[in-house]
Amino acid sequence: MNKVELKDRAHDKTKAAAAKNVAKAPAKENKKPLEFKLHSGERAVKRAMFNYTVATNYYITKLQKKQEERLQKMIEEEEIRMLRKEMVPKAQLMPFFDRPFLPQRSSRRLTMPKEPSFGNVNSTCWTCVFNNQHYLYHIHHAHA
Repeated sequence: MNKVELKDRAHDKTKAAAAKNVAKAPAKENKKPLEFKLHSGERAVKRAMFNYTVATNYYITKLQKKQEERLQKMIEEEEIRMLRKEMVPKAQLMPFFDRPFLPQRSSRRLTMPKEPSFGNVNSTCWTCVFNNQHYLYHIHHAHA
């Protein structure tokens, strides 16, 4: 057998096998889709429950804070009442308008000013120390 005939036989076999497969395939039936369940409804319910618990916790803490504030305010008001009961009111004395105030001279001696003693800085004056530009001028004049 020659190569061409072998190729034709192989080709015929594949056509025959393909024809058998096509002939054997049954017609497609109308199938119903499988029912599937989405979890979005369950998640919505869980989320609603979570939101409810958060809201109730917030409301409870808010009520507790208000109660604590009321209690603190009552305690402070009670303390103020007690302090007012203990406090003895004293009126301020009226000044004497018939006798005018005449200040008297102090018995202390007056303060006498002194010359500041900064010390002798290497027998140079302060301008020599701080202003180096005028140093030559100050060297020539007499330092005491």
